Amino acid sequence: MSTVRVMVHEMWDEVTLPFDADQSVRDLKASALRAARVEADPAAFEVKYRGARVLDESARLQDAGIPAGAALIVLRTRRRAVR
Repeated sequence: MSTVRVMVHEMWDEVTLPFDADQSVRDLKASALRAARVEADPAAFEVKYRGARVLDESARLQDAGIPAGAALIVLRTRRRAVR
């Protein structure tokens, strides 16, 4: 079974999820946030692959060029200020 690794910056946690080439990037992001127990709105987060933001989150993983075994990052679109 193939997987992808997703680093969820909100919790500084890495989750491993099953890879489904037909799954949308948006669904993968939501699954990663749930697995990391982040309760914020998924729309407030973006997905990065190889350092670049995935602009079309409605695209399937295979159409976005994301292969099995890939490492992705999910982080807030706007950073929160640290005081």
